[in-house]
Amino acid sequence: MPNLNTPPQNQIDLIIALSTKGKFQKALDATDLLINNYPDNPLLYNLRGGCYSGLKQLHAAINSYEQAIKINPNFAKTHYNLGLTLVNIGHLTKAIASYKQAVTIKPNYALAHNNLGIALKKSGQLNLAINSFKQALIIKPDYAEAHYNLGNTFEELNQYGNAVKCYKQALKIKPTFAEAHNNLGNAFAKLNQQDLAIKEYERALQIKPDFAKAHNNLGTSLMAIGQFDAASKCYESALKIKPNYAEVHRHLSQLKQYRPGDPQIELVKSLLSDSTINNADRMHLSFTLAKVSDDLGNKSQFLNYLNKGNHLRKQNLKYTIEKDERLFDQIKKIFNEQLLPINNDELIKPSSVRPIFIIGMPRSGTTLTEQILASHNHVYGAGELSTLGTLIAPIIKNLTANDVNHITQDHLHDIRHQYLNFLLQLNVPEKIITDKMPLNFRFTGFILALFPEAKIIHLRRDARATCWSIYKHYFISNGNGFAYNLNDLAHFYNLYTDLMTFWQQLFPGKIYDLCYEQLTTNQEKETRNLLNHCDLNWEKQCLEFHTTKRAVSTASTRQVKQKMYQGSSEAWRKYEDHLQPLINTLN
Repeated sequence: MPNLNTPPQNQIDLIIALSTKGKFQKALDATDLLINNYPDNPLLYNLRGGCYSGLKQLHAAINSYEQAIKINPNFAKTHYNLGLTLVNIGHLTKAIASYKQAVTIKPNYALAHNNLGIALKKSGQLNLAINSFKQALIIKPDYAEAHYNLGNTFEELNQYGNAVKCYKQALKIKPTFAEAHNNLGNAFAKLNQQDLAIKEYERALQIKPDFAKAHNNLGTSLMAIGQFDAASKCYESALKIKPNYAEVHRHLSQLKQYRPGDPQIELVKSLLSDSTINNADRMHLSFTLAKVSDDLGNKSQFLNYLNKGNHLRKQNLKYTIEKDERLFDQIKKIFNEQLLPINNDELIKPSSVRPIFIIGMPRSGTTLTEQILASHNHVYGAGELSTLGTLIAPIIKNLTANDVNHITQDHLHDIRHQYLNFLLQLNVPEKIITDKMPLNFRFTGFILALFPEAKIIHLRRDARATCWSIYKHYFISNGNGFAYNLNDLAHFYNLYTDLMTFWQQLFPGKIYDLCYEQLTTNQEKETRNLLNHCDLNWEKQCLEFHTTKRAVSTASTRQVKQKMYQGSSEAWRKYEDHLQPLINTLN
């Protein structure tokens, strides 16, 4: 029979006090002494696991927790602690099992439900994570951290309206929750409500002035509304707090014109020479030095750093062109085999909002076109919305897996309702809303089936200019994996032109082609034609698009705050020798 006698409470209290003060080695020594006298007491092994965790000896901590569980399998606290430690070493599957065991033993364990949600979210099981956070909140409705984590998960699912509600609830409970203010700012930024985002970042910084991430996010929102000097100061503040903040170095580089001797240059080179930095930071620093080299006129170093940054970005995204080849084939198959019901306008309920989809390759002039349209009094520019792709992707996946052999009209109506409901959640007075997600070109057929009242504007630009502009830009979105390798880029461009030809043949007269070069050389004529196609009356301010006060959160932020200019489609010629493999592969 094991000896389960409990050690003196004063000695337990001493161990806890030492641990609370961060004196983990002394706490561990005291715990080991007690274990000699009480070798079968699970509480002591649990405490010892906590000491080892404090000392960053995580495998030793796991062994101690497992010993405690072996003695008492129903020790919910130890299952929870084991889950925490397993998460810290990246063993998410085992951590999830430990948290589940904890809540099985103790169903009202709100902390364990919350952390189970965190582990599920990290493992990509977002819907299960949502259930865990909600369970934690049923048990403990005033659990600010669970509201915050639920908001994070909704944000990852692009459900920004739900995320806003969760962050607001967290802040109602805990007004000084700086991280919640910051993430509420992020959700507002995703909804293109930059003024609200800026207020939340500022509130976060009032609470926590050394919050480097909030300084960075504030800079990004200020940049989106054209306040470039203020944005630079925010990035500089972030770097004063955290000089090795690689992403901020890249952000700042986009707002500077470098000259020899700039102290940031040596700092970035020093950081890049550190063999211990991770590849994500190495990537940001490489893009930074590419911009530096370009400004200083060093062509060879520019290309060297640009190639390194792109290579690391592709590695980070684990992108393969074959995945896109399969996707494009699947999309064409759906329409070739007429699996999608179309031409059912009479069955579609009218909406109070009308979308305009601006599609094409990235860097083809989609941001400029949206800025022109958004300068019109009746149009709201919503920016690059991921909503449509998020709704349509599961359809394609299900068809490919043969889970369904057709798409019902009810299914399409549900997608239409969810998309239009998202537009309504923007809560703007304008009834015409642009969605300039370029890669929505993949879903042109779906758009025509779902939104017969919508307009589709397809941007065309010189292929070489487009591809070069893509390759030399870093995209915040993870959806442009093809952009970081010249061979991938050329093949993706060919997939794009092939699919657009397919759509034009299948839906003649339904897609308005707008040539970027003609827009920049014949601004008024092309602008008049564009507005006419969109059933919009002429408004002269559409020619003064650069004065429009709206947020632009894409790589073209600075360009659309300037007057129309020409010649950008010739920039690739300076690097023609370097781009020959791409040029030779393009159709």
